[in-house]
Amino acid sequence: MDNQVLEVIKKRSSARAYSDEEVMKEQLEKVIEAGLQGPTGMNKKEIHFTVVKGDAPILEELDAEKRALRGQDKQPHNFYYEAPVLIFLSAEDDFKWSKVDSGIAVQNMAIAAESMGLGNLIIGCVYDALHGEKKAYFDKALAIPKGYSFQIALAVGHKTDNKTPHDYDVAAQVSYL
Repeated sequence: MDNQVLEVIKKRSSARAYSDEEVMKEQLEKVIEAGLQGPTGMNKKEIHFTVVKGDAPILEELDAEKRALRGQDKQPHNFYYEAPVLIFLSAEDDFKWSKVDSGIAVQNMAIAAESMGLGNLIIGCVYDALHGEKKAYFDKALAIPKGYSFQIALAVGHKTDNKTPHDYDVAAQVSYL
């Protein structure tokens, strides 16, 4: 049985090289819509999406903060690998399912992007930078609503690398009871 959804899931892998080709607004809207359509705990819909162009100065500031906190000043690339667009997901601080809901949303978005031929990279490495001493500054710069915090991000663009998805071992990773 052919299943297009499962084929897209199998094909998707993290893209770490992007062209300069613009991501169309309609494509971005569909990627975000896929995130919005994900289930949330108690149907709260507590996730906020901030779309940032890859050339926004705030991204270089965030990259510098991430590098400083992680001791990565010699890393040859920035955290978003020059992707033309990033989507930051933030969610309510006091809702216990915010992290889970954000993970579900970003996976929906990654699969949607892949289905449209867009490369993508799920990003969590800036978590400490966005929750550290400069949280208020970055929250304001990234239009994160009051009472919300960064959860995860997605870089999106036209990929130039053709990375093979990782293998997995069903026998080692799955138990049937």
